[in-house]
Amino acid sequence: MDQETVGNVVLLAIVTLISVIQNGFFAHKVEHESKTQNGRSFQRTGTLAFERVYTANQNCVDAYPTFLVMLWSAGLLCSQGGRFERRLFVEKTLPDLQLGSGKLRRVPAAFAGLMYLFVRQKYFVGYLGERRQSTPGYIFGKRIILFLFLMSLAGIFNYYLILFFGSDFENYIKTITTTISPLLLIP
Repeated sequence: MDQETVGNVVLLAIVTLISVIQNGFFAHKVEHESKTQNGRSFQRTGTLAFERVYTANQNCVDAYPTFLVMLWSAGLLCSQGGRFERRLFVEKTLPDLQLGSGKLRRVPAAFAGLMYLFVRQKYFVGYLGERRQSTPGYIFGKRIILFLFLMSLAGIFNYYLILFFGSDFENYIKTITTTISPLLLIP
């Protein structure tokens, strides 16, 4: 794989690896709580504390595939321009435009992914306390998944605009996603 290809996906890969470490942490908490309550064996039933840890972990695991699909879709589709645009412009003999760095276009998706991991941690820890403490994490998580979904839709829409009409709104999409991504921090 060449350096440009690796550079185009490195931020998304870093967020994915951090999410794997977080999943390992959650699984370790379940295992630790099970061993604390049941000795050396793992059982799915137990005390209220174990039930909370197990349920919080299961809820995070259930949402994990959706998060990964949205993260990679948003990261790739909102920044797919590079090679396709160059090929399109060369075929139509239009002047070559400055297309920007692919790495910079993936920053909003990677930032949203990191925010989702932070929110998921908040949800997990909140679920271990009182259940209402997990609500802010759950609501933020839904908001971030929606943001990644909208980024993916914008990327698909832009792809077809380029394909059928030769129009490119990638700079507008990049500006909007870069501007909106910090707003995910607002409760």
